[in-house]
Amino acid sequence: MNANVLDVDQSNAQQVLIEESQNRLVVVDFWAEWCEHCKNLTPLLEKLAAEYDGKFLLAKVDAEENQMITGQLGVRSLPTVMLFKDGQPIDGFAGAQPESEVRALLEKHLPPPWLEEVSQAQALMTDGDLTGALDLLRQASKTAGNSVEVLLPLASCLIQLNRLDEAESLLQEVKLADQNDYFKTLMAQLELQRESAKSPEIEALERQIADNPNDPVLQLQLAVQYNQHSLHGEALELLLSLLRSDINFGDGEAKKLFLDIITTLGKSDPLSIKYQRKYYTLLY
Repeated sequence: MNANVLDVDQSNAQQVLIEESQNRLVVVDFWAEWCEHCKNLTPLLEKLAAEYDGKFLLAKVDAEENQMITGQLGVRSLPTVMLFKDGQPIDGFAGAQPESEVRALLEKHLPPPWLEEVSQAQALMTDGDLTGALDLLRQASKTAGNSVEVLLPLASCLIQLNRLDEAESLLQEVKLADQNDYFKTLMAQLELQRESAKSPEIEALERQIADNPNDPVLQLQLAVQYNQHSLHGEALELLLSLLRSDINFGDGEAKKLFLDIITTLGKSDPLSIKYQRKYYTLLY
């Protein structure tokens, strides 16, 4: 039998329905040998338990052999299915149900798949693999939308990568009701990172450009410094302005740096996509 399917009787009912349901969803299937609909429903539930591979436990209760349990839980007809979470029944149904309905009920109460991607990404961040974490979090955000459970870890990852403008844009999407302590910590980290992101070389070049705003050599030097300090958005924007004036500025150095940054970011990166489009517009 599948490890995620368990026969339940009086001896283990409390351990399964109360204790195990604190850890994961427990789907309780009340059945009996004489119940014709049970012969279709129970195999379906067993198949889903195998497919979901540990996301829920299927607890099978022979109603004839365990009338005390069925009586305590108010089971009046077979088949009956109850969903337990945190020691309490939270949903269920009686009678035969098509697979689509059973799946819909499970999806309603199981953690969404993207939540697992977020957990994996957070583990990668802990291990120092920020690029791998960023890929997973971007993938999760495509299905989770503006869920704060993705937005905040994604903003944290971007801050650590010194992609501060992107992180700030994400944090601005967080609703007031979701601005918890984690959010406030990230906002503080963002401000601190902004203050420390610019090296003395960058600050000196920015002052020179303020006095000489049309000096392309200074602008290229500043773009190089931005890139070295992972301020990729700032570097790309500055390089783009140079390329608009002269596509081959600096014997092609500006174009090479621009394309190298895009390659480093990866084709699927939003910042990369944004500036690839701007570059193609410039060319054609």
